[in-house]
Amino acid sequence: MSTLRDIKRRILSVKNTEQITKAMKMVAASRLRRAQDAILASRPYAHKMLEVLSSLALRTNPQAHPLLQTREPRKVDLVVVTSDRGLCGAFNSNIIRRAEEFMRKNSDWDFTLHLIGRKANDYFKRRDYNIRKVSLNILSDVSFPNAIAIGEDVVQNYLSEEFDQVYMVYNEFKSAIQQKVIVEQLLPIKPMDISEDYYPVEYTFEPSEEVLLQELLPRHINIQVYRVFLESAASEHGARMTAMEAASKNAAEMIDKLTLLYNRTRQAAITTELIEVVSGKEAMK
Repeated sequence: MSTLRDIKRRILSVKNTEQITKAMKMVAASRLRRAQDAILASRPYAHKMLEVLSSLALRTNPQAHPLLQTREPRKVDLVVVTSDRGLCGAFNSNIIRRAEEFMRKNSDWDFTLHLIGRKANDYFKRRDYNIRKVSLNILSDVSFPNAIAIGEDVVQNYLSEEFDQVYMVYNEFKSAIQQKVIVEQLLPIKPMDISEDYYPVEYTFEPSEEVLLQELLPRHINIQVYRVFLESAASEHGARMTAMEAASKNAAEMIDKLTLLYNRTRQAAITTELIEVVSGKEAMK
């Protein structure tokens, strides 16, 4: 049976943990607000850019630019976006699980991995996967230059036919308590899905079609990569805030239980001492 000193020590330890989880929750909430504002501001532009380029791909000859050309998917690059730190619930494990499911489902493809974040690297490097590249400290400070660097790396390897398709696995931000794991094709750029009663309209390009595509398509890839990073950063902060709130609640419940146990143990000790005093007095009579 635990002594009073042991129980008191455990209560103090849990209180210290509760203070840490509350502080981490407040920090995550503060960062979530900024990350949420950033993704809500950039998402309309990124989605409209995707819509425009998908519509353009529908009306354009796929041979007009290599990023529009579809090849048989033999070699596929999978960009897995996770965080560099833990304590954010199932944020990272859901992404890793979804990435493995996607690779198992398409087991006839030859996958290479571009790992974004320390958690993905820690997991996949201990297993039999072909890791092409590792990028760390991306979500801790999301910036457009980092997105450009990743986007240019993907585009250059795709143009040199190092792989035939590129997919990204990431958490799409819905709210502080909800994130959705997405597997999204980045390259080649997919034409817009059309209905049966939709007839695409031909456009006249000014400047030429080649010049326009050469300028827009790489920029589109950079913007989509940047959006994915913003989505992931907001999702990470939301997941961490939720996890720390749950941890703080569990710590408070544990403190209540330990306090009750402490009072019962103390009461039992006092009762035992009284019985010993009374028994000793009776024995002296």
